[in-house]
Amino acid sequence: MDGANTAWILTSTALVLFMTLPGLALFYGGLVRSSNVLSVLMHCFAIACLASIVWLAVGYSLAFTEGNSWVGGLQKVFFAGVGKEALSGDIPESVFFMFQMTFAIITPALIVGAYPERIKFGAVLLFSALWLIVVYAPVTHWIWGGGWLGDMGVLDFAGGLVVHLTAGVSALVIVKMLGTRRGFPSELRPPHNPGMTMMGACMLWVGWFGFNAGSALAANGDAGMAMAVTHISAATASLVWLTIEWLKFGKPSLVGIVTGMVAGLATITPASGFVGPTGALIIGLAGGIVCYYAVSIVKHALKIDDSLDVFAVHGVGGALGILLVAVLVDTSFGGAGLAEGMSIGSQFGVQVIGLLAVLVWSAIASVIICIIVKSAVGLRVSDDEEVEGLDITSHGETGYNL
Repeated sequence: MDGANTAWILTSTALVLFMTLPGLALFYGGLVRSSNVLSVLMHCFAIACLASIVWLAVGYSLAFTEGNSWVGGLQKVFFAGVGKEALSGDIPESVFFMFQMTFAIITPALIVGAYPERIKFGAVLLFSALWLIVVYAPVTHWIWGGGWLGDMGVLDFAGGLVVHLTAGVSALVIVKMLGTRRGFPSELRPPHNPGMTMMGACMLWVGWFGFNAGSALAANGDAGMAMAVTHISAATASLVWLTIEWLKFGKPSLVGIVTGMVAGLATITPASGFVGPTGALIIGLAGGIVCYYAVSIVKHALKIDDSLDVFAVHGVGGALGILLVAVLVDTSFGGAGLAEGMSIGSQFGVQVIGLLAVLVWSAIASVIICIIVKSAVGLRVSDDEEVEGLDITSHGETGYNL
């Protein structure tokens, strides 16, 4: 066992959990109406609890044990047979289990941003549990657990496919099946508390160092460079988003600059262990521009009520990063270099295959899960409940007593 590596992954685990609790919860909470803020916080907190138990029960085993090319086995359900001396590489397997659990927590929590203000709480729980088992665990196995995409040589350092594309595509599916909020798109209210959103965004930025640099699974130069490029991409994309808004509307917004930050972080995630600072600047620039216009296309051109832009920021950003890493990994851009026998063209082809496979599986499985959830508990609250707000109607509480 390596003590330094273990200490860093323990720290990274805490950082990644901090991304969801309270980072993502506050980020999303500030963006909704004041009558729905507690429901969003509740969704994120409850998913964190539920995902932890699902990961213990079956998720970890399906993702990271030997099975076949498509899914792991059941050897480690409820962490069976794993004692405190067991190792994963040169760190305790319990630490690796916990680190990966925090990824399994934040991924379904990202989807919360697609469906606020109109979904049943029971639907959130049932969808998230089934989704972790049917979508997240198998895709994790494909890429990180010894599955077929990993064998092909797909580059996804920290979750462009595993986290961001799965969440983004599934968010789009559930939004289409759930329907739009009342008044969309003409009568929607602005975010009720941009300050809360900014505080959550800051926590996400700090936590993302554990997400990306922790994925090196070692306290070494790979982790250091992953942290550096993560920061550079986030800063670049933030400034890009700010600039576009400033030129377009005459005033840069706080919500805009922090959304740009998330776009830069999502886009660098799959590339963070493979590119250098030059690549990070390019990824941040591309992520800021592409995700900004993706938000506009989804909401205004396609009239899809992906309420807090999960697909446009995470799905599009993750996909963009997956494609760009095939080029920017090359040493001519300061990257780590292509695998032996790989060219930029062949690596790009592998990345496309991975992207399409994850996209199709996430979409098909999410449709089936939504059908099951709708028949079991229903998806959407009543019109009266939506008007009054889910804080009172679903949870019997209010966020503000003024």
